[in-house]
Amino acid sequence: MNFAGIIVGAAVFLIIGICHPIVIKMEYYWSKKSWWVLALAGVLFSLLSLFVDNTIGATILGAAAFSCFWGIHELLSQEMRVLRGWFPENPARHAYYERRRQELGGKLGVFPSHKDLKDKIK
Repeated sequence: MNFAGIIVGAAVFLIIGICHPIVIKMEYYWSKKSWWVLALAGVLFSLLSLFVDNTIGATILGAAAFSCFWGIHELLSQEMRVLRGWFPENPARHAYYERRRQELGGKLGVFPSHKDLKDKIK
């Protein structure tokens, strides 16, 4: 039997699961300007994957690299989630969030909250 697919699948699942809260914390503490950390990590994982002889290891490192690259997109999207009120904002950066809301005006989009959707289902 070949367990390579199961091993890589489990590793990717864990990588994605780890990256999600990292992106949320990065936006909360350092704002979207910390995107370069994810870019640097992605480049490092990419380079490491080129030099690993083990196929499974190289695949996992490549998956980690591209999860970091996708994390850049998610970091930018996370700010919009915070502006919409879906995630808590860092109180130390409240003035920044208010300025961004003013800049964006009505472009934040009107999305129903979970409570609104729940009430419509009843």
